[in-house]
Amino acid sequence: MSEPQAIVIGAGPAGLMAAEVLLQGGVGVTILDRMPSAGRKFLMAGRGGLNLTHSEPFEMFVGKYGAACRHLIPALSDFPPTGLRAWCEALGQPTFIGSSGRIFPVAMKASPLLRSWMARLVDQGAKFSFRETWLGWEDCGALVFENARGDRHLISSDAVVLALGGASWPRLGSDGLWSEHLRALGVGIVPFEPANGGFGVDWSDHFRDRFAGKPLKAVGLTFEGQSVAGEAMITKTGLQGGGVYALSHHLRESLRRGSATVLEIDLRPGMTAAEIALRLARARSGDTISNQLRKALKLGAMEVALMREGSGGKLPTATGELAAAIKAVPIRLTGVQSLERAISSAGGVTFDALDQDFMLAARPGTFLAGEMLDWEAPTGGYLLQACLATGRAAGLGALNYIRRGQDRRNGPA
Repeated sequence: MSEPQAIVIGAGPAGLMAAEVLLQGGVGVTILDRMPSAGRKFLMAGRGGLNLTHSEPFEMFVGKYGAACRHLIPALSDFPPTGLRAWCEALGQPTFIGSSGRIFPVAMKASPLLRSWMARLVDQGAKFSFRETWLGWEDCGALVFENARGDRHLISSDAVVLALGGASWPRLGSDGLWSEHLRALGVGIVPFEPANGGFGVDWSDHFRDRFAGKPLKAVGLTFEGQSVAGEAMITKTGLQGGGVYALSHHLRESLRRGSATVLEIDLRPGMTAAEIALRLARARSGDTISNQLRKALKLGAMEVALMREGSGGKLPTATGELAAAIKAVPIRLTGVQSLERAISSAGGVTFDALDQDFMLAARPGTFLAGEMLDWEAPTGGYLLQACLATGRAAGLGALNYIRRGQDRRNGPA
């Protein structure tokens, strides 16, 4: 009897994890990708230190996925953060928990992990084919691909895993064009939007020219009662960074409604307004407000300038009002920055289009994983964890589908 065969389209973390599960189950796997090499967005994510996952309690962890939480819990429970750490260890890439609770490989890079993973997949029998663009299905059910020369060819298999990514950073491979092929089947797809991306702010010329590219460290950010602690980065066109990303869903929805969207920045989240006012009251009365803020609270020139941006150029002089201004600097957002530059995307295939094994109801034998699906999460390890967990779930679904097909063929006549 010939070995069953599966096709995985997409050589990012979700696709590679699905391939690994299938290979371990005795299925031959060919992994195809339209880019010239595997894991290009994964490698980009690891340039500043690869944040694999997070060490917070599981109940808090899964809550970061918002409305999609109930759909992702089975996959995340089967492959939780502890499972991801053990998997990394087995690849010779130990991990550690950082001061923020985030988990990183000791190497602090994606490339050693990817090299070890690719080597193991090849040892298990994986075949790779790059510069292959998926063009949907032929009438007979075979997959249609176009290679770098422009030649089209068909591939058939016992099961297919689609792990083609969302629509952010298209130059790295995830352009979302696959959605056309699924819409042709009547599959529900929520339009893609930028998640974990920047927001526009109309900075004054002086502020933008002096402080673009500078970080706001250890601040608090609040919008519509939702508060997070983190960092933000001043850009020429607005704000970005982990603290902003954690609120991005709510900010994006407000902007879509056309509402005034004002993000409040707490420059001293570790102090109450009363404590700040007490320190300010002790400052020399002859000092300028800027000097009082610097001496009493160690607020730098950028933070003082940010307060002026939020107040229209003039700072309050009364101690209580100044303390309140420090705790809630209002920054009005003007729009969402481009999907092409966002770290990840919101939107994708609705979970209603899938069964509990991540199989596409409109195309039995086809399984979906990763950012193709309609979920979003902030940075902090949640993105990669869900990609790997759904990749594993889709791989297991495909493996069980193949085995059920074998049982039917081998059953009694």
